[in-house]
Formats: sequence, C-alpha cells, structure tokens
Amino acid sequence: VPMGVLSCMKYLMFIFNVLVFAGGTCLVGVGVWVVVDPAGFQDIVAARAVLNAGAWLLLAVGIALSLLGFLGCCGALRRSRPLLLL
Repeated sequence: VPMGVLSCMKYLMFIFNVLVFAGGTCLVGVGVWVVVDPAGFQDIVAARAVLNAGAWLLLAVGIALSLLGFLGCCGALRRSRPLLLL
C-alpha cells in the first residue's frame, strides 16, 4: 500500500474521531444543562417524567462517545491498532 494512502487514511480517521469527540462533548453539554436547569429545558420538551432519565442517559452516552473519540484520535495519530479497535 502506498505511503500517501496510509497518510490520508490516518488523517481521515483523525477527523472522523474528532467529529465523534465533538458530538459526545455536545451531548455531555446538553445533559449537564438538563440536570442543572431542568425548568429551562422543560419549555422545549413537554415530557417531564422522561426528562430526568434522559438527562442521565445523555450524560452517559456523551461521556462514552467523548472517550471513544479521544482514544480514536490518539490511535489514529500514533497508528495504534488497539486504540482504534477500542
């Protein structure tokens, strides 16, 4: 495989993982917003019973995505197969 293709793949994996990390960080931000100020978010979403469980779910999924995105970025830059497989 030519070296240029591997370099391009490395940067594409890095960009993809940065997007996953950014999405996870946004989910964490929304989750924290809902946990800290549920009244402000309740104007947008009418379902009150689901709001608390949804906030913690957003936090959990956001943290998981942020962690996976960060490890993926490290794996792409270092060409570490275990980090990319994680």
